[in-house]
Amino acid sequence: MLQFIWKTINCYLDQKWFIFVLFMINLLGSIYGFYWYQEQLLETPSKWLVFVPDSPMASSFFTLFLIVYFFKKKAPLIEAFASITLFKYGIWATAVILWGAWTIEPSVKSIFMVQTITWVDLMLMISHLGMAFQAILFFKKYSYGFLSIFLVGIWIFANDFIDYTKDMHPWLPKSISSIDYIIGEYSLYLSGFTLILFYFLSIYRRKNV
Repeated sequence: MLQFIWKTINCYLDQKWFIFVLFMINLLGSIYGFYWYQEQLLETPSKWLVFVPDSPMASSFFTLFLIVYFFKKKAPLIEAFASITLFKYGIWATAVILWGAWTIEPSVKSIFMVQTITWVDLMLMISHLGMAFQAILFFKKYSYGFLSIFLVGIWIFANDFIDYTKDMHPWLPKSISSIDYIIGEYSLYLSGFTLILFYFLSIYRRKNV
């Protein structure tokens, strides 16, 4: 059953209309993402600007990857940066929103009955989970290996360092803004997990080509 579902999905990934739809969704989402960060960007020193809008940067690179993929070209470093950052920040944002809701009212019911989650939070979670899902969805289409993953790893760990030592991380929900050092640890662990995940996916891909 799972094999059938995966084959069906792969058929869509080879359809140009489907790639174009994803391209438009990611392009518009990236534009909106930078707009979402406008207030924080206006308060950020110019030398740190690149470290603030993590999610729209990731989706922008994935938009670029979709252009490359549409024309059946390979760009390993773009593929690696797009997929790894898209997954990491998709999961990071979703978890942080749920974390903030849990801190307000620490119960499973408060989260799943949407008592402490607004419609904006819900929209952000759906869009960010979609980001993470896209990154995995195309994993058989990537062409990168260890070197590209290593280079992206340098970037995301440097980004984590700047975010949580220079206070350049995306603004957190008020309920957890005072524990940004713990969020920083979570971000580091998530970076490591993401790099390991995509390394093993790259091995699986090469063995099953």
